[in-house]
Amino acid sequence: MKHTFRGGFHVEEHKNTAGQATKRLPPPPKVYIPLSQHIGAPCTARVSVGERVLRGQVIGEVENGLGCPVHSSVSGVVKEIRSCRVATGALLTQVVIENDYQDETVATIAPTGRTLESLTPDEIVEIVRVAGISGMGGATFPTHAKIKSALGRVDTLIINAAECEPYITVNHRLLLEDAESVICGARVLMRAFGLATATIAIEDNKRDAIALLQKLTADAADMMIEVVKTKYPQGDERQLVYALTGREIPSGKLPADAGCVIFNVETASAIWYAFSLNRPLIERRVTVDGDCIAVPSNLLVPIGTPYSALIAACGGLTSVPARVISGGPMMGFSQWDIELPVTKGTSALLVLGKEAGSSLEDAECIRCGRCVRGCPMHLMPNYIAAFSRRGDCERAEEYGALSCVECGTCSYVCPARVPIVQYVRMAKAHLKSRQKGGR
Repeated sequence: MKHTFRGGFHVEEHKNTAGQATKRLPPPPKVYIPLSQHIGAPCTARVSVGERVLRGQVIGEVENGLGCPVHSSVSGVVKEIRSCRVATGALLTQVVIENDYQDETVATIAPTGRTLESLTPDEIVEIVRVAGISGMGGATFPTHAKIKSALGRVDTLIINAAECEPYITVNHRLLLEDAESVICGARVLMRAFGLATATIAIEDNKRDAIALLQKLTADAADMMIEVVKTKYPQGDERQLVYALTGREIPSGKLPADAGCVIFNVETASAIWYAFSLNRPLIERRVTVDGDCIAVPSNLLVPIGTPYSALIAACGGLTSVPARVISGGPMMGFSQWDIELPVTKGTSALLVLGKEAGSSLEDAECIRCGRCVRGCPMHLMPNYIAAFSRRGDCERAEEYGALSCVECGTCSYVCPARVPIVQYVRMAKAHLKSRQKGGR
C-alpha cells in the first residue's frame, strides 16, 4: 500500500512537460539579481556600480542574522544597484549586471577532491552556507541554517521528490537527467547528520523516475526509495513526515521536533555540486507552462533572468494571458510584470488564459464542508475565513489560522469559489504583525 496522509485532494495534474528534457537557456543581456532570495535578513551589496564581476562571484552577503550570500550568475559589469519589487511584492535591493558574454568564472569553482569522511558536520554547514543555497522547493529557508538547527536531533532524513503541485515537473526532470547528484547530495546530508540511511519520497505518478531511482540504488543499503500516493499536498513536509513515519509534527513546531529533516531534490543536488565543485547556487530549473505558452518547456535558467526571456524561449505567447503566476497554481504568486527575475525559489512560471479558474470576493459559503474534509491540517477553513472576512482575527486564531500551511486545497475544492486561503493569509498577516508589535 502506498504511503499517504489524511485529507488533501487529487487535483488535476497538468504535468504537460514531464516528457520534455530540460533545455539550457543562454544568459540574457542583463540579469537582475535581488539581494534577498531567502527567508531572513537581506544581503548587503559587496559590489559597486561600474565594477566588473565574474560568474559565481559573491555580490551580496548577510552581515547579521539569518540569511545566505548571493552570487552573480554571469560575468559582466554592474550597471545599477537599485530598489525594486520582486515576485512576492517585497521591496528589495537588486543588482543589475550587464552580461559581457565572456562567461568568465571565479577560479574557486573547480573539482575539490574532498571526501565525505574528511569533513565534520560544521564543515559541511559552512560549504552549504558559502554556496548560498536556500530551499529550492519554494520555502527558500537558508539550507545551512536548517542543517545546523537539526544536528543531533534527527533520526530520519527525507529527500522530497513528491512534486505534488500541478504543472511543475522540474524535480521529475532532475531525477531523470541527473539523479546521481540527488543521491550523492543525500549522502552529504547523511554525513552531516550522522545517519546511515536516507529516504527519497516520490509520488506514484512518476513511474520512469521511480524505476530509475530503484535501479541506481538497487545495491545501495543506505538509500531507500519510498513511493507515496499522488495527492495534493503530499509534498508538504508535515504530510510527508506523517505519510512515511506516522509521526505528527506538533503545531508551531518543525520536523526536527519529530526527529525528521526534509530537503527538496533540487536542494540535495545543489548541495552535491557545492561539495564536489564549490559551485554556488547561480542557476535553477524552471517549468514554463500554461495555455498561453506556445511550447511548454523545462529550462535551466541563470538566476536573475527576466520572465520575458523564458516566455520567448518557449515560443512566446499564443494569446493574451489573464494571469501570470510565479510558482504553482496552488501556492504561487500572481505577477504584474513579466520583466521580474527568476530567483532561487522560482520553480515555475505559469501563463494562463481567461479560462483559468478564479475566486470571487463576494462569494458566500454554502456550508458544504468540502474545505473541512480536504484540509490536510484538519482545520475548519470555512470558519477561519469567515472570521477573517469580518475582521475578527482573534477568533480566526482560535480556530487555528496560524497552523494553516496555505496549500490552497480549501479554495480549490470550494464550489462557491470563496477565496478561503486569501482570507486565511490576511488573518495570519494581522496576527503576526500584532505579535511583532507586542500588542
